[in-house]
Amino acid sequence: MGSKALEFLVELRENNNRDWFKANKQYYEEARSEFISMIENLIPALAATNPLIGNLAVKDTVFRIYRDVRFSKDKSPYKIAFGAYMAPGGRKSMLPGHYFHIEPDNSFLAGGSHNPAGDRLKSIRSEIYYNSSEFNSIINASSFKKLFGELSGDKLVRPPIGFPKDFDDIELLKFKEYIVLHKIKDSVVTRPDFLNISVDIFEKMNPFIAFLNRALRS
Repeated sequence: MGSKALEFLVELRENNNRDWFKANKQYYEEARSEFISMIENLIPALAATNPLIGNLAVKDTVFRIYRDVRFSKDKSPYKIAFGAYMAPGGRKSMLPGHYFHIEPDNSFLAGGSHNPAGDRLKSIRSEIYYNSSEFNSIINASSFKKLFGELSGDKLVRPPIGFPKDFDDIELLKFKEYIVLHKIKDSVVTRPDFLNISVDIFEKMNPFIAFLNRALRS
């Protein structure tokens, strides 16, 4: 299903310059169109089990392929991935949601709250603190751990200020972001049923994402 997108990105990785991109603009448009089609089908499928997604417009979810190189040592002008973030408000949303990432040898499906602002992070930590049993039942369910393993994201070295250091699940409160991730092989991305596979994996994230959203909406 994602054959064209992957093929283009493989070549872009080897030719990440403006001249090549300009000469292959039609190739890019075809690859991007394939990716857009995947998101067009993915949004309503996810909305069926996560009403917060609502009627998201595809254009509001898909990230640009052009890199901002102003403050980067890497001056490569283009990203070597297609990505889309599906949450209330789209890619600019500060709310937890689903992230769809296609990149040669590094495709993945992710979900949660990426780099939340201080007040939002405190709200999530508080929700976990007061409902740790519920949160643990979500992230430690065998089916959940089989798909996503441990939580991803940077952590504090010491317990966060405002929470008791002797809290049994203090390690959960040290996270600076709350994310789960499932890596996808290239051979899966190109399968005809990749959309169905993605929907199933994203739906397995829903209890985790719902918990985080509750923290930020309460």
